[in-house]
Order: sequence, then structure tokens, then C-alpha cells
Amino acid sequence: MKRWRLKRRRDPEIAPDEIFLDASNAPAFDRARFEGRIEKPLSQRTFVSLVAVLTLLMLVLVSRSWNLEVTDGAAFAAESAHNSLAVTTLFAPRGVITDMHGVVLAENVQTADGTVLRAYPVPAASAIIGYVSYPKKDASGVYYDTTETGVTGLEAEYDGLLAGKNGQLLTETDALGKVRSEGTIVPAKEGQTLRLSLDANLEQRFAQALAHVASTQGFIAGGGVILDTHSGAVRALVSYPSYDSGVMASGGPPSVIAGYNTNIGRPFIDHAVQGVYAPGSIVKPFVASGALTDGIITPQTIINDTGSLSIPDPYHPGKEFLYKGWKALGPVNAEKAIAWSSDVFFYTVGGGFGSQKGLGIDRLDYWYQQFGFGTTTGINLAGEASGVVPTPAWKKQVFNEPWYLGDTYFTAIGQYGMQVTPIQMARATAAIANGGDLFTPTLLAGAIPVHTTVSVNPAMLAVVRAGMRDGVTSALATAINLPYLAVAAKTGTAQTGVHNQYDNSWVEGFFPYDHPQYAFAVVLERGPSGAGEQSVNVMRELFDLLYAENSPYVGGTATTTALAQ
Repeated sequence: MKRWRLKRRRDPEIAPDEIFLDASNAPAFDRARFEGRIEKPLSQRTFVSLVAVLTLLMLVLVSRSWNLEVTDGAAFAAESAHNSLAVTTLFAPRGVITDMHGVVLAENVQTADGTVLRAYPVPAASAIIGYVSYPKKDASGVYYDTTETGVTGLEAEYDGLLAGKNGQLLTETDALGKVRSEGTIVPAKEGQTLRLSLDANLEQRFAQALAHVASTQGFIAGGGVILDTHSGAVRALVSYPSYDSGVMASGGPPSVIAGYNTNIGRPFIDHAVQGVYAPGSIVKPFVASGALTDGIITPQTIINDTGSLSIPDPYHPGKEFLYKGWKALGPVNAEKAIAWSSDVFFYTVGGGFGSQKGLGIDRLDYWYQQFGFGTTTGINLAGEASGVVPTPAWKKQVFNEPWYLGDTYFTAIGQYGMQVTPIQMARATAAIANGGDLFTPTLLAGAIPVHTTVSVNPAMLAVVRAGMRDGVTSALATAINLPYLAVAAKTGTAQTGVHNQYDNSWVEGFFPYDHPQYAFAVVLERGPSGAGEQSVNVMRELFDLLYAENSPYVGGTATTTALAQ
């Protein structure tokens, strides 16, 4: 029974080792499939070693995780958040500004530290060009303002064209601050070039002459304009004193800017466009143009300039109002009255005297408005002043007083409350020179000319032009009676100050006389009494400087581009 049980418990299957060991039954094995090999179980030591290695790796991972998450977690998180993905502004190069010949007036230059700044190679044009405000950083060096913006002048007027459009650079960094990759998301778009009608060389020479005469003759300020009589294109526009655009853009030196702020001449005012001044006698050619066209006088009308007009006082019998002229000139017609600036002639033409009818204030106002006084010219510069033409309505509003004949007399010679700008005077003078076209002044090269037509008799303008030429050849503007250039001009002096202790000095004109191409106007502000003739010397110095350079403006043959370098 026991033997049977043992027999029943025996495993009937053949063990693999019994087969493998029987080499005689299988003469060949596929060794690649492990045939003929005995599988041996892993030892306990192997399992212990494997567990030890895995445990060590786990400890390393836990330790590193503890370091990253706990010990240095906050620092790495901040670094990762800050550096992982950053967008950098690619600043767009601002557009270049040039004169009519391509001479650079504003450009971008790179400093030694890689910063790009705006440069202004022609400081004489600062009042026109203006300056920019650069992008701004906070204390940590991060830009909170990424725009380079025009603040004044053409930099502000055409900021949209010059500014271009900033781009963006995407930079990826790892937690240690190392750059992994970078690439442009949006490329920067460069600003457009702005080409002006200005002539840089003429601008510099004009500014030089204006500053020299003003500073040596005791004037606190001044301005001047030269423009093309056939298009209104501005060839030069100067203001004294002025500022340096580069100084204002960079914000220093502070001492220089402080000097600007305390200068009595107000350097931040563009005196040619924003400054308003009593015109004095330079309005007489325009009054004559209107009176001749209206038939108030003819070219042959003679008025005797005795040095004054005496008008009975209707409110005080036996008393008179006396309106003095600057000099007794005797019998004068329109041409001579312009050349010699007869106050009595224009008192009479403006307000009437005796049997001679005058224009009256309404027609005076009409003709002043026709020539563009009392309103802006439309020049493409911000802040242009409009000036004032006195009228009964104006006086009632400002002073709450009635209008008198004497007010008409003074308005007819450019005094009382009348105020104009140099750009207005140059524009109006160009209309006399070209036969009656009143152009809108422009500073852009190639701009389509825009004009209105003054309702004046062209033949009468020829009389006025002749009177202005006589003023140069034989009367009050002989300082510009030049052997190399025929100029026509009209000077003027307006007293200013509480006690009329100062003079504003004016000159307007055009050249060449036979075929007018350019008109000009110059004012010198608040000089000493008796210095009212000095403005004509600004033009004399300018013409002499140009003649020495053989400039085409005075009949020379030198190229303007070469002169401007």
C-alpha cells in the first residue's frame, strides 16, 4: 500500500534537464534561441544589489527634488518665470530729414555703448526741425516707454511718418539664465525719409547774418523767411535766439537748458512763425495796392506831405488832432510814397483828408485780409500765430470803445493794434512780386502749390513793385542796392515799449527785380530807439555771404549742394 502511494505521487512528465542533458538525442541546438542551455534562477545577491541601486537612485531624486522644490524652490521659480520667455522691443530707426538737395538735417547715430540717438547736423534749423523724446527706462533698466516721439517742429508735425514701427524679439532662456533660442516675432519697420524744401546752406547763412546783426545792435530777438514766389516753397526760415535740437533731445547739459529758459529773447518761440509784431510801414505797399485797385488814387495822384495832418477836434472847438509823419517829403505819388515811406500820404489814402477820399477801415480790413493778414498762412508747422487786424468790432470787444478816424490813420501805417508774423509778410510780399497769387507756404519738397488769387489789379502791382525798387536804389533801403543783384524792398519801424523806447525793425522784399524768384521778410525785435533801419543790414550781410560763395541765389554758378557740406 505504501509503495502504491509513492508510485501515484511521482510526476509523469519529463523534466527539461533530462532532455537537455541527453545530448545524444539532439545532436544540434539553435544557440541564438538558447537551445541546449540550462536556465538558472537569479541569486539573492542580485536582487539585493538591484534594490540597493534603485534605493540610491530614489534617494538622489528625492534629494534633488527637495533642493529644487524646497531649498531653492522660490529662487528657481522666480528665475524661471523671469527668464523662460522674454519679449524684447526692436526699436525702429527713425526716418531721416533732409533739405531739398539731400543734405541731412536730422539722422540717427550710434554711440560707443550701442545706443542710437537723434543727431541734428544743422543747428540753424532747430526751430523748424524740433526735437524728439527718447524711450524711457525705469530704475531697473526696463523700458516702460518704447516710443521715440517728436516733441516740437517737424519732428512732431510728421511724427507718424518718421517714427516707423517697433518690432519684437522673442528670447527663450533656461532656469540658469542661459539663452536657449531667440527669434524675431515682428521685424522693425524703419521710418520714412522726410525731404524738405529748405536749402541748408541758405538756412545757415541767413541764421548767421540774423544773429550777428541782432546781437551786435542790441535786439533781443528776430526772425526771417525766404520763400519761392512761384510755389510758396520755404527756402529758409530762421529764428533768433534759438535752441540746439540735440541738447533738447538729450536733456542736457542742464546749464544750457537753464540758459534757454532765462533768455529774454525766448529761444523756444519760433519768431518767424509764432512771433507777432506791429508791422509799421511795411504794410504800405499793400495799402497802396488796394487804394490803386479801388480807384481811390491813380499812379499819378499827388498828395503833399507837409510832415503832418491836422484834424479839428469835433468835441473841443478850436483844438486839433495832429498826426505826425516821420519827415516832410513834399508832393509824392504812390511810387515815391512807397520808396520814401510817406506817413502823410498813407494817412490820407487810408482815412481820407480834405478833398481826398480814403479807403476807410472796412476797405482797409478787406485788403489786409486779401493779402493774408489777421489769419494763419497754413504753413505746416504747429503753433502758427494769426496776428491782428484792428477793426471797430475788435476795438469794441477789446477796449469797449468806439472807433475814431485816428484809429484808421494809424492802422493804415501798420500801427495801433495791428500785429503780423514774418511768414505772413513774406507770403504777402511774394503775392506782390508774382502778380497776385497768395501761396500757402510749405516746407515739403515737391509739394503741389496751393494758392488763392488776390483781387488786385496786376497793373497796379507793377506800380507798387517800382516803388519798392526805388526804395532800394534811391531811398530808405539803399543798404541792399547791390552791384551784383537787383533787389526791391520796403523797410519799416514800429515803436514799442511803455514809453515807445524800443524799436522793432522790419524789411520785406523780393529778388531779382525783373523776374522775381524769391521773397523775404525780416524782423528784429525790441532794439534801442533809432535802430529801426538795422533789419536791412541782415539782408545785406546775407547777400554778401552768398556772393562770396558764388551762390546761384545771387547769380552765381556754384552748386548749392557743395556749399551746404
